[in-house]
Formats: sequence, structure tokens, C-alpha cells
Amino acid sequence: MGFRIALCNEVVRTLPFAAQCEFARSCGYDGIELAPFTVSDAPHEITASRAAALWRDATAAGVAISGLHWLLVAPAGLSLASEDATVRMRTRAVMLRLIDLCAALGGTYLVHGSPAQRLLPPGVPAARGWVEEAFLQAGAAAAAAGVTYIVEPLAPALTNCFNTVAETATFVQRAGLPALRTMFDNCAATQAEDEAPEALLARWLPTGLIAHVHLNDANQRGPGQGTQRFAPVLRTLRDGGYAGWIGVEPFAYVPDGPASAARAIGYLRGIEESLT
Repeated sequence: MGFRIALCNEVVRTLPFAAQCEFARSCGYDGIELAPFTVSDAPHEITASRAAALWRDATAAGVAISGLHWLLVAPAGLSLASEDATVRMRTRAVMLRLIDLCAALGGTYLVHGSPAQRLLPPGVPAARGWVEEAFLQAGAAAAAAGVTYIVEPLAPALTNCFNTVAETATFVQRAGLPALRTMFDNCAATQAEDEAPEALLARWLPTGLIAHVHLNDANQRGPGQGTQRFAPVLRTLRDGGYAGWIGVEPFAYVPDGPASAARAIGYLRGIEESLT
């Protein structure tokens, strides 16, 4: 069985959602990884009927909505580490609602990146605990909904809270919640880790704590649009028995979103074929 690869949909967000799904499938993707802000300014208020319509669009195109990411971009003003308790509680409520939305869409995971919304304010020692409490609550809610909540390590240039796989995995292990996991993001790893991406994966895949993978080049473009070669990464995933989704998540779209997405999947499928 080959890798299940999803396109992070903000890459083609100028298209209607149904067209995004059709485009992704035509290029060779198996799924769409949905950034909720691309379909609503208030994604926590998406109705059951709207969720069903999104699911039908994906199903009709022959792709799955694999999961959600970029969770807290909308609505505006969210923060897990705010000194304002009202803001923190509102943010947690949005997180819990998005867990239900993911399940309604047929997704299996939520990737919690959202670096600005977990940024720890200086001189507030309690803030780290507030963030961790929110993730523990999300992990319990995810278990009840039948999905996995994933804390994404991000580079220090983006946030000061959960930067490395080791830091995040330690927290997840301590939490002891089966539905709370961490992940590997290639671009973030090249900025925050001391090991090569494939070495990092080889070390952490056996722990079972890596529940998702994002592929992007260190230069923020899609895989295959930089100097890094991704064959060692895919080989390590294959040899490690990784069976989860892989999300293609470039941040710089060259020459544009659709072209970047199409080139990335062609490049990755070519490597995949060479590994068989």
C-alpha cells in the first residue's frame, strides 16, 4: 500500500472547495487537509448541514477530508496563553468545536500549529501551564470524538512553545492520552532540530508518538523545489512502517498555488515509485 498524501487546501484556496477537491484528485492526491479558515470566518460555527456539504464535495471528487490544520486562525483574537481568562476559555471552546467538526467531516486528526495563538507572553510563568491544560482537554475530547489531536512542533522563529519533537513528545508521553500525539514537519525540523530529518524520523517513529507528517522544503516551497532531496525521508517513513497521512504544506507558492501543488505530488509519487 502506498503513502496516503493530502494537499493542505490553503495552497489552492482561491478555488471553490469542490474545485479544490477535484484539482487535488486530478493531480494524484488522496485527500484534502482542511484549514478551517479557508471555508469560514467562524469555522467553529459551521453547521451540520454545511459540514455535510463539504464532505459531499470531497467524496464526489474522490478524495477524503483527511483532517484539519491551522486551527486557530479564525475567528480573530484567540490565544491559549492570554492573561485574559475569557480569551483563553473562548479559545478552548473553539478547539473543542473544531474537534467535533473534524469528526463530522470524516477526518481523523487535527494538527495544532497556530504558533501565534500559543505564544507565551514574557514574564507570565503560568502561561505554559495554560497551554498544556488546553492540549490535555483537547486530547480527552479527541478520544471521545474518535480522532487524534496533534501538537505540532514549530520553529522558534514562529513561537516559543513546543519547538522540537523531543520537547513535544515528552509532554505527550507525560500526558498519557492515546488521542494526543505529536508529528514531524520537515521545514520546522530543518530550523529547530540538530538532526537530519530522516534521522529524526528514524529515532521517533518507533515510539508511536508521531501521528502525522508535513512535507515542505526548508525554503518553504513544496517538496522538490529546493535543495533537499526527500527520498531519504520517504524511505525512512516506509521502513518505519508509517501508515498515517502525509500533508503537503508549502508556504511559498512558486509559481503559484496550483503549480506548486501539482509539482510536489508528482515529485513525491516519483520517489515513492522508485522505492518499490
